[in-house]
Amino acid sequence: MAYQLATIMTGEGPRAAMILGDRAVEIAKATGQRADETVLGILENFDANLVRLDRLAASKPAGLPLSEVQLLSPMPIPPAIYCAGSNYADHAAEMAKAAGREPPKDPHDLGQRSWHFIKSSRSAIGTGATISIPEQTKKLDWEAELGTVIGKACRNVSEENALDYVAGYLVANDLSARDLSRRNGVPENSIFRNDWTAHKSFDGACPLGPWITLARDVKDPHDLKMRLSVNDVVKQDSNTSYMIFDIREQIADLSARMTLLPGDIILTGTPAGVGNGRGEYLNRGDVVKVSIEGLGEIINRFE
Repeated sequence: MAYQLATIMTGEGPRAAMILGDRAVEIAKATGQRADETVLGILENFDANLVRLDRLAASKPAGLPLSEVQLLSPMPIPPAIYCAGSNYADHAAEMAKAAGREPPKDPHDLGQRSWHFIKSSRSAIGTGATISIPEQTKKLDWEAELGTVIGKACRNVSEENALDYVAGYLVANDLSARDLSRRNGVPENSIFRNDWTAHKSFDGACPLGPWITLARDVKDPHDLKMRLSVNDVVKQDSNTSYMIFDIREQIADLSARMTLLPGDIILTGTPAGVGNGRGEYLNRGDVVKVSIEGLGEIINRFE
């Protein structure tokens, strides 16, 4: 029986839950095991725990109506969030145009590999949460992304075996304060001009969810429709098949630099249609919806 992994708010605080159709089952309460209180605890011994969870799902536990629970970020504080930069050609082209530059060439043709920046783990937030727009920014932008959740520690993984280390996938929105990406008063040609922290890691900058769909239930993560709307007006409408560097390449590249750990999340890039390309940005009262085929939808309001 297919199920998803989520984190819900309970009277005792955030707890890992199994989503079975229209019901949410608090896992630790059903199993009596304290390690099952968090999704991260489940991921840290994922293969063994998956067997137990399958048995629990097969027993058809009652749980609570999904409509009555508050979904948080699937992991309230993920170990790490790695974000692929400019990983859809149409997005790279629209950003280059906005900056008055020529469209970039395919990095594969230049012998380049994927590159990533880090987003603060504490910027993760769940669907349904209201996000406060930072006072310092006037150009808050959206970026629909497929998130990949690591399920086993890995180092120097080959592209061929990379997907073996994936626990599942989720929907993400890599919010970006475009006007905070450059430091005022620093020369444009200075290597110290960029400010990725202010740009990408303010409170609530990483909506995630609504849950983790297990990798075994996703036929092909490289062929999923993805869509983002602002106030029900579609802004991004694409497919994960248009990634420049696919998930296998990204895991191989990241694991060549560091050990990836259970619960680490890789945001795999965004397609064209971000606000910066058209001079549109988020305002207080806006509602953003991001959906990915088979993975669900996240919704956030801004204030």
